[in-house]
Amino acid sequence: MIVLIDGPSGAGKTTFAKGLASLLAWPLVSMDDVYPGWDGLAAGSAIAAEQIIGHGRYRCWDWHNNTQGPWRYVQGEHLIIEGVGALTPATLAAARAKGEVLSVVFDGPEQWRKARAIARDPEYLPFWQRWAKQEQFHFSVMPTPDVRWWMGAPVSENV
Repeated sequence: MIVLIDGPSGAGKTTFAKGLASLLAWPLVSMDDVYPGWDGLAAGSAIAAEQIIGHGRYRCWDWHNNTQGPWRYVQGEHLIIEGVGALTPATLAAARAKGEVLSVVFDGPEQWRKARAIARDPEYLPFWQRWAKQEQFHFSVMPTPDVRWWMGAPVSENV
């Protein structure tokens, strides 16, 4: 089975995916390791479909040097891919060709998501709008997921 976890920045995808991967002992690929830079959402989705799902390998993106990094390999019949762009017509078709698929989309209010994302990585702030434009296009063509999860109010101000 392949699980595709998508949704906008700060919606809780990574937290959920890490917990699921740990619980099931399945390999997890984060799209953050795949995007070729801040303008690479669509390219990252293509890499997920063609290389990760199709061939079980991908080049990790070196964000510090803004270049491709080493190859990483994904083994086994089960896989979790999480991140914006994980669920596209191409990734869904590639995953279905391998067997069972579950697609999940997380979402929530932008102000909460932004606070969570910036708390996690303050260097993201100058790129928020640039990335959000790519997200908007992605979500306009994204297939309907099997499950949608809407993030509620944070428990405390420390989101």
